[in-house]
Amino acid sequence: MPPTPRPGYRLALIATALAVAVVLLGAYTRLTHAGLGCPDWPGCYGFLAVPMSESQQALAAARFPEAPLEVHKGWNEMVHRYFAGSLGLLILALALQALRHRGQPGQPLKLPLVLLAVVIAQALFGMWTVTLQLWPQVVTAHLLGGFTTLALLLLLSLRMAGRWPALPGVPARLRLFAGAALALVVLQIALGGWVSSNYAAVACTDFPTCHGQWWPPMDFARAFDLTHHEIGPNYLGGLFYGEARTAIHVGHRLGALTVALLLPALAWQLRRHGFGRLAALLLGALALQLGLGIGNVLLHLPLAVAVAHNGGGALLLLVLVTINYRLRALPASVAANAARPPLPPRQGGIELPGV
Repeated sequence: MPPTPRPGYRLALIATALAVAVVLLGAYTRLTHAGLGCPDWPGCYGFLAVPMSESQQALAAARFPEAPLEVHKGWNEMVHRYFAGSLGLLILALALQALRHRGQPGQPLKLPLVLLAVVIAQALFGMWTVTLQLWPQVVTAHLLGGFTTLALLLLLSLRMAGRWPALPGVPARLRLFAGAALALVVLQIALGGWVSSNYAAVACTDFPTCHGQWWPPMDFARAFDLTHHEIGPNYLGGLFYGEARTAIHVGHRLGALTVALLLPALAWQLRRHGFGRLAALLLGALALQLGLGIGNVLLHLPLAVAVAHNGGGALLLLVLVTINYRLRALPASVAANAARPPLPPRQGGIELPGV
């Protein structure tokens, strides 16, 4: 008998697809320098949409004289907010649906509620991104929150699919290896967010060297001092000088090198234990992401490639979430026994061994 998806499974899939769009739109907004396209939150110059008429724009100029309106940047920011708001409503619906069906066997409850908490935190970080004028710590945390939302939505979709794959014997060390790889990719995404929020993507314009050197002058202490940034200045364009930005860029490259060495080893182990398709998917996502990263440097950060690089990071994360779920999912027989209610105690009669 084919497995039956849990209630809300299709809604979870739609939310996952929408989360991918939100991540890409967030990248597009940052890369077009539209993070402050609307100087207020959640509206835009006091309106629900970007002011377009002459009277609206005159009122916007009076309200925010220090932030002249650029219509295209305003729309970039507002479209991202509209998509993010829609995603928040879908996650709220998933949480309400989980509460409604919480008594059904196999229905996730904690995960939808955690997702709701994450999306509320994301709304706060979105507000602080604007009110704190692109403070790098907040921008990076907001980016990580978007990727976290996406990963949790995929995990929820996998759990609600109603499938417990029958697994061969998976050694514990392979599960640990996959978990470590996932943690490393999350750290690399955080480094990528730090590169983006400090505008260090073009700090090196050659590859594999940087400024024609294997180890150029760099200031790692300043680049990764999270207490150095002050609240108040407008961080659009970044405030770090050259050696600090170079250190951030090279730090991201070193992280990419570590990922490039670790993930093929994980893929080899997956293939050895019968997960050839997942291994091929992992290698394909890794090759795509490395190619896009190198292309960003050599082509001097073209918008399409830079947005695709963010999408490649999301794809790599989703592949690793799937791998970790697959390695830890209960076999069908175990899941069925766990969901089966216990037998009532005997009221008498003869006890037979094994009955």
